[in-house]
Parts: sequence; structure tokens; C-alpha cells
Amino acid sequence: MTHDPHLISESLSFEGTVGFYSHHSSACNGEMKFAVYQPPTAKERPLPVLYFLSGLTCTEENFMIKAGAQRFAAEYGLILVTPDTSPRNVGIVGEEESWDFGTGAGFYVDATQTPWDRHYQMYTYVTTELPALIHHHFPVVPNRQGIFGHSMGGHGALVCALRNPDRYRSVSAFAPICAPMQCPWGQKAFSHYLGSDRTHWQTYDASELLRISKFHSPILIDQGTSDQFLATQLLPDVFQKACEAVDQPLELRLQPGYDHSYYFISTFIKDHLRHHAIALNA
Repeated sequence: MTHDPHLISESLSFEGTVGFYSHHSSACNGEMKFAVYQPPTAKERPLPVLYFLSGLTCTEENFMIKAGAQRFAAEYGLILVTPDTSPRNVGIVGEEESWDFGTGAGFYVDATQTPWDRHYQMYTYVTTELPALIHHHFPVVPNRQGIFGHSMGGHGALVCALRNPDRYRSVSAFAPICAPMQCPWGQKAFSHYLGSDRTHWQTYDASELLRISKFHSPILIDQGTSDQFLATQLLPDVFQKACEAVDQPLELRLQPGYDHSYYFISTFIKDHLRHHAIALNA
């Protein structure tokens, strides 16, 4: 069941509007928040929609405030949607103890382990419930949707696209966690959310998913070479090798001197929106 969204605030941006919303999520069994940018052309006709999944500790606000994406979304005629990164204040013991697990760190998986499974159903929320709500309440073209993200959200975007190539026309990522089964962030999250059976982990690891599911279009990834998490957490080389093994088109751009921040994202955001606009407006 999809519940109507409640408008929290709205601001004008490049002749369009940025709105922040809350609603009751059936998937996550509680309140969730998201943001939507509607370019000025959304007043005239339905538009393609592009979902952005944020990284660890972020909320629905970070991308809308810091990425500088609205200018290009207005230029290309794209509606932008940014969900929160996890359920919040659901009463789970330990949900606030770690910055890389629990609150702000849902990892875009459907948890199977108690007590997390009652609320942390972020994969279903992002791929099914939220799109249904957006399609019902906003002027989007349902069969023209793309997805991208940053860090944990880059992992989420790659997983959502590889598992649902029929739902997404395009995918890209900034500094994604490319092989979560092989890095501390992913191992911590997966063991708590998904349990000890590592075969279940594979369904949320983009580098593993490529063995069974390719994406129909080229994947764009930007990665800063001065990113402090590059060698230990992100592992783009693992994903690149997985792509090469199955002939998955990949444009992996190593950007000299850039780190993991929104300064990096805002520098290359136009390229990513153009990447999606080409596919979504085709």
C-alpha cells in the first residue's frame, strides 16, 4: 500500500521546485523522507525520473543541497528523486551506535535478520514502493527511469540496476562500494542485516551480480584517485575486472586528485546527468 506524501518544505530552484516530503512506508514500517526536484517543464508534461542514492550518514537533503544538480536537471528535463538512506528512530537497540551501520546506513538491502528485518527493507523501498509513490503523485514517465548514487548509494544504484535492467534505462555512480563482500563496510553491514550465509550476500554485490546479470547499457563510474576509501572500501578494480569478464560496457574514469566529497560530485555532476538524459530522452 502506498501512502500519500506530506510536503514539509518547498523552494524555487532554476525556475523549478525542490520539495522535501515525508510519508508512511509500508516496506520500512514507519516514516520515510525523500526529496524531489521538478524542473520548470514538469508543469507542461510528464518527464523522465532519475533516482539518486546517497552514501553513509547522509539524508534526503545532502544531494539536493550540495551536488549542484538542479541546474542540469532543468536543462535536460529530468525529475530528480533522493530518498533517505535508512529508516530512523524505529527503536532498534544499537541503531545509533555506528556511523557505518544502522541509522544512515541502510545499504539498500532487505534485511533478513532480527531486529533489522522489521524496518530495514531499503531495497524494496527504493525499487518498488518509492517509485510507485512517485509515479502516482508526480508528473513522471514511469518507463523512463534511471538510477545513480555515491559510495554506499553507488553500490545501491549498481545493484538495483543489475537486478532490474527492465526497470532502469541508465545507471552511473560516484565512488561506489563496488565489491561489498570484500570490504569492511560491506562485511559489517551484510553480516548484521543478512546473516552469515554469504550466498545471500551475493545478491547485493555488484561485482558478483555481473556473473548472472548484465546491464543493457554502458555503466559510468567516476572515482577520485585521492579518495581516502579507494584502496580499502571501494575496490573499483574488482568491478572493472568483473565487467571485462562478461563484456559489460563500463566507462570507469579515474579523476586525479579528487577525494570522496561532494566537491568531487559537483565537479562531474553534469556529465552524469547528461549520461542519463541521453538514455532517458532517447
